[in-house]
Amino acid sequence: MLKQRVITAVVLIAVLLVAMILPSKWPLALLLTIIAASAVWEWLRLSWPEHSAWLAPGLGFLSFLAMLALLVGWQPVELQPWADAIRAQFFMILLPLVVLYWVIGVSLMLGFAQVDHPSAKPALSVFGVVAVLVAWASLNEMLQYRNAWYLLSMMAIVWVADIAAYFCGRAFGKAKLAVRISPGKTWAGFVGGVIGVVIYIVLTAQIDGSYAHALTVRWSWPLVILIAAGLAALSVMGDLFESLLKRRAGVKDSSNLLPGHGGVFDRIDALIPVAPVALLLGGPFLEVAKLVH
Repeated sequence: MLKQRVITAVVLIAVLLVAMILPSKWPLALLLTIIAASAVWEWLRLSWPEHSAWLAPGLGFLSFLAMLALLVGWQPVELQPWADAIRAQFFMILLPLVVLYWVIGVSLMLGFAQVDHPSAKPALSVFGVVAVLVAWASLNEMLQYRNAWYLLSMMAIVWVADIAAYFCGRAFGKAKLAVRISPGKTWAGFVGGVIGVVIYIVLTAQIDGSYAHALTVRWSWPLVILIAAGLAALSVMGDLFESLLKRRAGVKDSSNLLPGHGGVFDRIDALIPVAPVALLLGGPFLEVAKLVH
């Protein structure tokens, strides 16, 4: 099992690095699109009614085609009018609504630890498709209007939070964070993850072009620290929410697409709520929004 996990991780890292260093942004954009479409399919596997589960792969494929079309239309050099109109809906309407649902709706679901509720919820399926699409659009926006390094430095927030939470939880974890949803998570791990992200933001803020540097340009240091802590907390929320969906569905992993790691959704669950909030707070959303009619 460990060997399989390591091999899969090495392959994934290699693919990501190759996509990043290529001169064109298209390979990385296509990779993000494939990842997002896979996550849509896996989310629907957990939330879609069992009697019509056969629709989930089709909807995942349709979401891939839709994102691919938007990717073509959203190219900054040749921004298509039809795509620009849809882009306006994404960033001016859908994105704030999705963020609001994460902060309020998902928080309430996690707070009440509704693990015994039916997994097949049409509302959760709709939210899943929209949430993944908005996260994908946010990541693509960072890539197209900033660069791959900026995007990677933002995504690393989630990885730092996860790694710091793991080691702090193992070393100091006693009090459980959400025992009914994810028994392995502890308050010590949560606090460790937040501290880890704050340290990461402080260190990388010194690097021009990084996400942390963009935050310091836009916000005062006290607010930057609060933003770092908030993004770390959101990453935990995304992780816990997927755990809640899996417990309701009675499965261990969202799929077996990644040998030794489960599914794509299992790997990006924390990134889905973080990406749109990171875009709102770090830009270029605030500048780009002025260009939207």
